Amino acid sequence: MIFRILEDQLKQKHRASEEADHRFMQLAVTLGRRGLGRTWPNPAVGAVVVKDGVIIGRGWTQPGGRPHAEPVALNRADGEARGATLYVTLEPCSHFGKSPPCVDAIIAAGIARVVAAVGDPNPEVAGQGYARLRAAGIAVDTGLLAAEAARDHAGHFRRIRDRRPHVISKLAVSADDKIALAGRKPLAITGEAARTRVHLLRAQCDAILVGIGTVLADDPLLTCRLPGMEARSPVRVVLDASLRLPGDSRLLHSARKTPLWVIASELAEAQAAARLGAAGAQVIRIPPKKGPGLDLPAVLHALADKGITRLLVEGGSRVASSFVAADLVDEVWLLRGSNTVGPDGIAALDALPLTSITQSPIFRVRASEALEKDELTIFERA
Repeated sequence: MIFRILEDQLKQKHRASEEADHRFMQLAVTLGRRGLGRTWPNPAVGAVVVKDGVIIGRGWTQPGGRPHAEPVALNRADGEARGATLYVTLEPCSHFGKSPPCVDAIIAAGIARVVAAVGDPNPEVAGQGYARLRAAGIAVDTGLLAAEAARDHAGHFRRIRDRRPHVISKLAVSADDKIALAGRKPLAITGEAARTRVHLLRAQCDAILVGIGTVLADDPLLTCRLPGMEARSPVRVVLDASLRLPGDSRLLHSARKTPLWVIASELAEAQAAARLGAAGAQVIRIPPKKGPGLDLPAVLHALADKGITRLLVEGGSRVASSFVAADLVDEVWLLRGSNTVGPDGIAALDALPLTSITQSPIFRVRASEALEKDELTIFERA
């Protein structure tokens, strides 16, 4: 009887410990998301320092990627971290970059245990962070909330493994799967709640991309226009092989305030590039391909080389279709309005049916929610 009581007490203690680990790691994940869209080329990491069940330090990767989450959390612990547990969403770095290794700060602070969600595939880390912590006598547990953390670090992982950003395609479609009126005339398909959600997504991405057709038709601004979050607007990227971007476009007029990158063919006229450069845009040239348009893998490689990890593709239909056809889309945000446009409207994916996403074995539904009269469905790679 006594042994059973002791066994039950041990199980309860273990269960309580697991629940606490889960709670603190969930906080670290939430904190890490504060940096999404602001830390590139570094990942947006979250960290929490806990001692005797009490949070004594919190941190997340700061804008520009430094300082990292771990030293921020340790500094906020104010010298009380000895013997504490550190919860972190990504394996701590073990190499000298533009800042010292995070493992050195963890060891120096006297942390007794590290709970990390996922390992870092960066060859300069890749298990070496864990190895150095264990060699210093620190207990290391891994894998807690790994799937959730990996989703937030998908851009970092994709850039390291495939030399391209994590690509999110946003599509706002009518009830009959159209995105514009005949003649590619724009119209408001979704309501205010959906538009607010899209602006928040923009703030959480490093860059937003459209084709020159969308610029000529809509003259978009492509910024985050949520109150107080204008500074979190992503880099604006325009695919413009022949450098047709108009001098009076809103994108070009705001280029000195919010970065504007124009991706063009190496064959585009130097005079046009100089004109855009003088207005504050940065022209990125890539090798020409056979046929019209730009080579999308080369576009993504160029963006990754400049540090972009999370790319939001907003259109238009031909650009969205091209990314889907090239199997370069990792995530789809499909916003469906309640009104119809009619048979003369522009199809969401140009020549491709929308079922290329909604019924494709490549994608699965991750989440779905109502936004007033509209519906948001998020697809991710299966």
